[in-house]
Amino acid sequence: MSLNAPLASVREFAEVLATDERARAARFVRDRDRHRFVVARGVLRVILARYLRRDPCGLRFEYGSFGKPMLSGESRASDIRFNVSHADDMALYAVTSGREVGIDIERIRPDLIPEDIAERFFSRQEVATLRGLPTPSRLEAFFACWTRKEAFIKARGRGLSLSLDGFDVSLVPGRPVELLSVRDDPEEANRWSLRQLFPGDDYVAALAVEGLGWQLKCWQWDGRA
Repeated sequence: MSLNAPLASVREFAEVLATDERARAARFVRDRDRHRFVVARGVLRVILARYLRRDPCGLRFEYGSFGKPMLSGESRASDIRFNVSHADDMALYAVTSGREVGIDIERIRPDLIPEDIAERFFSRQEVATLRGLPTPSRLEAFFACWTRKEAFIKARGRGLSLSLDGFDVSLVPGRPVELLSVRDDPEEANRWSLRQLFPGDDYVAALAVEGLGWQLKCWQWDGRA
C-alpha cells in the first residue's frame, strides 16, 4: 500500500496511535516522513484489530531483544504474528497465526553496483552465483537475494546478531525461491519457507514464514482508516 495518504487520513490514523507512537512521530523533522510513519503504524493497528475484532486504539505492543514487535497483553494470547516493511512510500504487512514471519520490501536502485555490496554482506556462495550471472540479470538477482535474507532475519527475530553471510538463499531469476542453508544450525533450512512477492513496478519483496504447507492470501489496502 502507499503511505502517501491525504492529510485527513493521516489525522484519522493518528487518533488510533498510542502515546509512545505519537512521540516517535513527533521526532521526525520532515512532514512527509512523519505522515508516512503515522499511516504505517495506523494501518498496522487497523489490520490487527480486524483479525482480533478489537479496538485498534486498545492494542499494545512489546519488543523482543532485537527489536521485533509483537502483540502484548490480552492480544498476545491470540497467537497472531506479524511483520512490516516499507521502502519510500510503499508498505507491506504480513500476518500469520502461530508461525513466525518476516517480510522485506526494497525499491530497485538502477545506480547501485550489486557486486560491491554483495562482497560486503552476502555469503561466498551467493557472491559466486551473482558474479556467474549475465550482467543485465545481476541487479534483479541482488535485490531478490537481499530481500530474502532480510525477510529471514526479521522472521528469526535476531536482528544483526544473525549475520547476512551466515546463511544462503537462492537468487537466480526464474529459479525456485529457497533458504538453502544456515551454517549455525543445518536443520533451520528445513523449518522455513521463502516466497517472492511482486508489490509494484520498481519494487521487489520477499516473505519468510516458519514451516511448510501454508497458503498466501494478498489484499490491497483501501486507504481508509
